[in-house]
Amino acid sequence: MPSNSPSIPNLELATIAGGCFWGLELALQRLDGIKYTLVGYTQGLDKEVKPNYEQVSSGNTNHCEAVIIYYDPSIVSYETVLRAVLDRVDITTVNGQGRDYGKQYRTGIYFHTIQQQEIARRILSEELIINPKYKNNKKIKIATELKPAKAFWPAEDYHQQYLEKRGQSAEKDNDDEIRCYG
Repeated sequence: MPSNSPSIPNLELATIAGGCFWGLELALQRLDGIKYTLVGYTQGLDKEVKPNYEQVSSGNTNHCEAVIIYYDPSIVSYETVLRAVLDRVDITTVNGQGRDYGKQYRTGIYFHTIQQQEIARRILSEELIINPKYKNNKKIKIATELKPAKAFWPAEDYHQQYLEKRGQSAEKDNDDEIRCYG
């Protein structure tokens, strides 16, 4: 997987899963420095090529819903991107987030470079120490995957910018509640 945009080399690439991709995408769209988002499927079985929503939802492909972003590191750091994602998810929940459960809704940070891997590993371990929602539980384990980025298959067009198309603002630094619905 590449680590930079082929057409705009100063933009870096990140792939992140955090439950339903609609809400995660909108949260990332609102982050200053994010230039492009695309929702889709990743981390599936290598034999599965171009999976669709129905196949991924069945749980048989091992794919998860994810967002791929191109961001400008002169505006927003990879660390800031990850911290914004971790504010939205529970890193200890196995195979789900919020009301969505199934392997396709697992959380993951899929790194494109060794530097991204190191930053993600550090941030995940710090999260258990600094975030009050985890602080008092000594037996807690991180369920969020930290793996190399694999093939990313764009989701169907109707999934792209789904919440924005339905009236929720993607304006930078908007802090309105994100409402996910089907």
